[in-house]
Amino acid sequence: MLTNKTEALALVLPAAVFAVAVFLIPVCILLSEAFRSDGSWSIAAYVEFFSKPLNQTVFFRTLKLGFLVTAVSAIVGYVAAFCIVGLDPTSRGRIFGLVVLPLMISPVARTYAWIVILGRTGIVNKALTGLGLTDAPVRILFTETAVFIGLLQLFMPLMIISLVSAMENLPRDAISAARVLGASWPQVFIRIILPLTREGLVIGGTLVFTGSLTAYITPAILGGAKVLMLETLLYQRVTVANDFLSASVIAMILIVMSFSTYMLLKRVAASKRGAQP
Repeated sequence: MLTNKTEALALVLPAAVFAVAVFLIPVCILLSEAFRSDGSWSIAAYVEFFSKPLNQTVFFRTLKLGFLVTAVSAIVGYVAAFCIVGLDPTSRGRIFGLVVLPLMISPVARTYAWIVILGRTGIVNKALTGLGLTDAPVRILFTETAVFIGLLQLFMPLMIISLVSAMENLPRDAISAARVLGASWPQVFIRIILPLTREGLVIGGTLVFTGSLTAYITPAILGGAKVLMLETLLYQRVTVANDFLSASVIAMILIVMSFSTYMLLKRVAASKRGAQP
C-alpha cells in the first residue's frame, strides 16, 4: 500500500505522460482547427455546419437514437437486473455469464448477424410472410429501426452489468418492508430502487449513451448512406470529401455531447442524493 502521495504520483506519471503525448495533445491540435478561420479564432465553422439541413437532420437523429437506446436499455436493464439479483448464486452466475458473453464477440460479427435476421430474405421477413402478415418483404435494413436494434443489442449488456452491480448492494429487506407497509411496485421502484441504484444508472446511462453516439460499425452496416449519424458523417467527410474542418467540428460536437451527458447524469444523481433526508 502506498504510504504517501509522492509514491502514487511517481507511479501514475509515466501513464499520464504517455496519454498526454499520444492522445490529448494530438486531439487538442486537431479540434482546435475547428475554431480557426482565416488565421483567427472563430465559431464560423460551427455556424456553417448547423446551417445545413442535412447536418441538422443527422445531429438530431443521433441524439434521438442515443436517447431511445439509453431509455430502453434502462427499462429492460432494471427488469433484468432485478431478476438476476433474485436468483440463487449458481443461476445468477450462469445468467450473468450470458449477459457478458456478447461483449466477448466482435461488434462487426454481432452487427452482421442482424443482416441475416433483418434482411429481405432474413428470418423476420420469412416469418412475416409465412404468417400472412405481409405479402412482400418489409424493408427493415437501412432504416432507423435497424440502427436502433443494432445499437440496443450492442450496448444493453453494459447497462445490465451496471445495474446488477448497483442492485447487489440494495438492502434485501428494504423492498420487503415497503411491500408490507402497502407500497405498490411502482412506488417501490420510484422511492426505493431508483434512488438506491442511481449510481449504477448514471454509469450505465453514460456508457450506453456515449457508446450510441460514437459507434461507427453498427450505423454504417445497418444504416448505410440512407441513415447517416454523426460518426458515419464524420467518416464520409474525411475519406470522401477530404473535409477535415467539418470532421473536426463533428468530433468536437461528439466530445461535448458525451461529456455533457456524463455531467448531467452525475448532477442529477448528486441532486437526488442531496434531496434525501
